[in-house]
Amino acid sequence: MKLATWKQLREVIRRADIILEVLDSRDPETTRSLRAESIIRSEGKDFILVLNKCDLIPKTYAEGWKKFYERNGLKAIYISTKQRYGTRILRREILRIAITTPVIVAVIGFPKVGKSSIINILKGKHSAQTSPYPGTPGYTKNVQLYKIDNRIYMIDTPGVIPIEGGELEAIIRGKPVESINEPVNIAIKLMKRIQKYVPSAFLQAYGVDEKDPLKLLEFIAVKRGWFYKTTHEPNIDEAARTVIRDFLNGKIPYYVPPPQ
Repeated sequence: MKLATWKQLREVIRRADIILEVLDSRDPETTRSLRAESIIRSEGKDFILVLNKCDLIPKTYAEGWKKFYERNGLKAIYISTKQRYGTRILRREILRIAITTPVIVAVIGFPKVGKSSIINILKGKHSAQTSPYPGTPGYTKNVQLYKIDNRIYMIDTPGVIPIEGGELEAIIRGKPVESINEPVNIAIKLMKRIQKYVPSAFLQAYGVDEKDPLKLLEFIAVKRGWFYKTTHEPNIDEAARTVIRDFLNGKIPYYVPPPQ
């Protein structure tokens, strides 16, 4: 995974008319980049907060977060790329705030919030690649434009921005799960955070009503037949990686309530 530098991100923002900042609707504030928003404002561009994965949270929470951001003067919508919910609303919102058409849209956000899914859904099967922006820094030598339709063009290079959500967020979103050092410690921190908001999360995900994170990891390891070869103790490292993956994939229920 290659993160953009802030300089590269600014270049992408400069070339776009509207920016979509993708958030994980389960925990929008933790996946929000205030620094990126500051750059967007300094460049005089409009942006929309796109709360993705709304299928993983109660609809009242999705509505609550949308209203919270709107009360604070921000544009926000919630969608589910998995269920293809809200994509038409997103297109309408892009065109509503566009000063002129065709409008160029860029998508930015932390890793694993669903940026690529949003790009793919908007591009669809009928999008066509157009002329590149020569010399643009990013993940390829040239940033390509995709024609979504006659009114919307999209920059194909997703802005995977440096993670600001604290150490835990930086590790679980910024590294491949297989390469995480001390996965047990990371998983325990994550499990405590999940239990804070959804006490029954692991009962729903794994069918065991166990509150102690370490005992829960042992349960998962034993249930799946994972044991260390030397000690024959439950392989809690592999269980920890499974918990992190299941969190990222939405198997474990988790959602932070919107501010009242």
